[in-house]
Amino acid sequence: MTTTGTTLIIGATGTTGSRTAAQLTAAGHRVKAAGRRATPVAGAEPVPFDWYDPATHAAALDGVDRVYLIPPLGDPDPAAAMLPFLHQACSAGVHRAVLLSSSAIPEGGPAVGTVHQALPDLFGQWAVLRPSWFMQNFTGTHAHARSIRDEGIIWTAAESGRVGFVDAEDIAAVAVRALTDEQAPNTDLVLTGPETLSHDDIAAVITEVTGRPVVHRRLPYEQMRDRLTTQVPVEFAAMLADMDRAIARGAEDRTTDAVHRLTGRPPRTFRALLDGEMRCSS
Repeated sequence: MTTTGTTLIIGATGTTGSRTAAQLTAAGHRVKAAGRRATPVAGAEPVPFDWYDPATHAAALDGVDRVYLIPPLGDPDPAAAMLPFLHQACSAGVHRAVLLSSSAIPEGGPAVGTVHQALPDLFGQWAVLRPSWFMQNFTGTHAHARSIRDEGIIWTAAESGRVGFVDAEDIAAVAVRALTDEQAPNTDLVLTGPETLSHDDIAAVITEVTGRPVVHRRLPYEQMRDRLTTQVPVEFAAMLADMDRAIARGAEDRTTDAVHRLTGRPPRTFRALLDGEMRCSS
């Protein structure tokens, strides 16, 4: 890795932002940890930031030469808030931007796909990370994790579709390389784990590793959409349910070598993630 200036991490307490901040600071890089509450992050300088409050943007960008961008959560049109900020960042001297997107959203596609499309014209050095679904969705604060704890059930409209679930630590490791390597990737990177699993497989692995029975219940698209509307805005719920339907049709049944290629090590398996969490909690 090359010596860098200061990296602004937007969403520094989130699933990938917190891990990216931790890996950067552990390697000796300077980090500004941005969030609405400016929550302290070990080894980083906390700074208040709200996508929807432009008054917070200039101070967050002060002294920064690269940014890690996590879009505003649940916003079906993040470009409206993100693109003005990115133009400001470019004017403020930021020369490298790494955007967190999704394997389900192509360049120019819905939601953050519009930001993806704009990024190469704004920054000479850039990358778009397009991870598959996070393994941490089943262990953290995600709706799947909550329903596993509360009901022993994973609810989806994904049927028997398979997904290359990826560990957030591996996403962060790729983000660190994309932010700090001498040459930026200047491309989008689809990030997956080493294998594809159905939600039935996920339930079976959780049951085997934890000893607690977990099952996958399959819902029709409409019921899944309606279930999600109790948790997120209606338009975003429809988009998430559409993603489940795409999984059912095979859209996420793939693996890539991007994690291994960028980090020099293979991605972690879901079983290894659960085994590690069980050891930490015992």
